[in-house]
Amino acid sequence: MTLIVLILIPMAVGLWAQMKVKSAYGKYVQVPSRGRITGREAARAVMESAGIHDVEIVQCHGELTDHYDPTNKRLALSEANYRGCSLAALGVAAHEAGHAIQHKQEYAPLGLRMKLVPITGFASQFLPIIMFGGFFFGYGPITINLGILVYLVLTVFQLVTLPVEFDASKRAKAQLVGLGIIDQDELVGVNKTLDAAAYTYVAAFVSSLGWLLYFLSKR
Repeated sequence: MTLIVLILIPMAVGLWAQMKVKSAYGKYVQVPSRGRITGREAARAVMESAGIHDVEIVQCHGELTDHYDPTNKRLALSEANYRGCSLAALGVAAHEAGHAIQHKQEYAPLGLRMKLVPITGFASQFLPIIMFGGFFFGYGPITINLGILVYLVLTVFQLVTLPVEFDASKRAKAQLVGLGIIDQDELVGVNKTLDAAAYTYVAAFVSSLGWLLYFLSKR
C-alpha cells in the first residue's frame, strides 16, 4: 500500500501531467497570434521592457527544450517557439524571458535554485545506484540512508522550483498583454499552455516527495 500511495500514484500523476502539456502545446502551437510576432521577437520585447539588453537569444534542438541559462545569460528557444508566432510559442518564449527578468531583479527563489543546481546534479548521479541496488540487492541501511539524502536534495530543489516557474508564467501573461503582443482574448491559449506546463513541476515535486517519504518509511 505504501508503494502504491507514495510511488505509483505520483508516477501516474507525472505521466498525466506530461500528456497534458503535450496536448495543450500541440493544440496551441497550431494557433497563430493575430500580431504574427515570433517567439524570439516576443522574448526580446519582454526583456527590453525590463531594461535587459545583454541576454542572447538562440535556437536549440528538440521540442519544449526551451530554457534560460542565467550563468551565460542565454535564452534558448526550440525551433517552433523561436521562429513560430503561435500562442504556444509566445507563451513559452515570454515565460523564459520572465526568468531573465527574475535574474536581473535578483528574485530570491531563482537565486536559491541556482545555488542548488550543483548539489542537485551531484545527488542525481546516485539515483541509478539507489534504484538498481535496491532492486537487485534489497534496501539495506546504506541504500536507505543514501536514498533519503538524495531525495531530500531533489525534493528541496523541486520545491524551490515551484515559485520560480509560477512567477515566470505570471510575468509572461502580464507582459504579453501589457505590451500588446497578444490581445486579451488570445490569453486563453497562453494560459492553457503555461498552466499545463505548471502541472509537470508540481508532479516532479510530488514524485520526489513520495520517494523521500518511501525511504523514510523503511528506516
